[in-house]
Formats: sequence, C-alpha cells, structure tokens
Amino acid sequence: MALTLYFHPLASFCHKALIALYENDTPFTPHFVDLMDEGQNAAFKRLWPIGKFPVLRDDTLDRTIPESTTIIEYLAQYYPGSSNLIPDDAEAAFETRGLDRFYDLHIHEPMQKIIVDRLRPEGQRDKLCVEQARNVLRTALGIAEKDMARRTWATGERFGMADCAAAPTLFYVNMAVMPLIGAYPNLSAYLDRLTERPSYARALIEAEPFLKHVPK
Repeated sequence: MALTLYFHPLASFCHKALIALYENDTPFTPHFVDLMDEGQNAAFKRLWPIGKFPVLRDDTLDRTIPESTTIIEYLAQYYPGSSNLIPDDAEAAFETRGLDRFYDLHIHEPMQKIIVDRLRPEGQRDKLCVEQARNVLRTALGIAEKDMARRTWATGERFGMADCAAAPTLFYVNMAVMPLIGAYPNLSAYLDRLTERPSYARALIEAEPFLKHVPK
C-alpha cells in the first residue's frame, strides 16, 4: 500500500490525521510505534529524526510528511476524496486553516502542557506553567464557545480540517482537564457531534485500550 501512517492511538495529533484518512476511506497501512521500545523508537527516528507523531510515508511519491495539518493538506492535494476537508473557495479555505491553527495552538497546546506536567515527578512539576496554560485554555474555550453557539461544525455546516483538529483536542480537554458540560455547553454539544462522527468514533474505538493511561 502506498501510504503508511506512523502513529500511536493515544496521541491526539494522530487522531487528527486518522479522522482525515477515515473521512475519505483513504487506503493506508497503520504502523503502530511504541516509543518506549528502543528498537521501534530508533527505527522511527531514522524515518523522522524529530521523533514526533504522526508521520505519513508515501512510497509512491517517495515523500515523508510529518505533522497532522501538513498531512491533511497533503492528502487533500494528492489523495482527494469525496469529503473535501479544505474547501476550494479561497475565503472558506482561509477560515478553515485559521481555525485549524486556533484549535492546535490555543486549545491543544495548553491542554497538552497540563497533562504532560502530571507525568513528571512531583519535584519537577511546573505549577506556574500549568496555571498559565489553564488561563490560555479558558480564554480560547470561551472564544470557541461563542462561535459554536451558531454553528454545527467549526466553520459552519460543513465538516472540515478544523473539525479534525477540534475533535481530539476537545475530547482530551473534557476527559482529563476540565468538563465542558457546565461552563461550555455549546462546545460540549459540539464534542458530542464529533465523537458520533463515524471517522472519529472509529479512532476512539482504536484508542480505547490505551485511554486508561491518560493522567487525570
């Protein structure tokens, strides 16, 4: 098979890439990488020395594509399907890309900082960094909450790349950082729609055996 996705089913950015692949039933080979395994870690870093998930390998075009947003852009250009995750219209595409970055940088990133800090030994935790991350997260969630009061999906009535970004981000925020249902009812309802979407439901089923490892 031409495409291989190197990933871990617990990694939120991998969920984002998987949603895009599943949305269009794009044929690919999933390659699970356990970074705790010395041999697998070394092999993965030979492919992508940065060593971060996800990475897409296209043997047909001899390309290695890291980073979830870049992977979705690459799939849209070289392996398009019936679900156009990046609109053809320039203005709509601009909004989609903007919201994709919003969810990644202002919700996903602080969420990860909070969760990763819990994995550190007690004496190495950074309370100030966590509190700063929480403040950024609350501000960004407030912005998204207002937007989703009048939208079905991130940009309106059409599912796209920004929703691929929002799904795992909001899932882990709700699961491990703060429940959305009370303070963010619009986002909570949006998350329900995202988790019911067949593409993300499939990714979550695959992640289920690993979710117990997420520190809460």
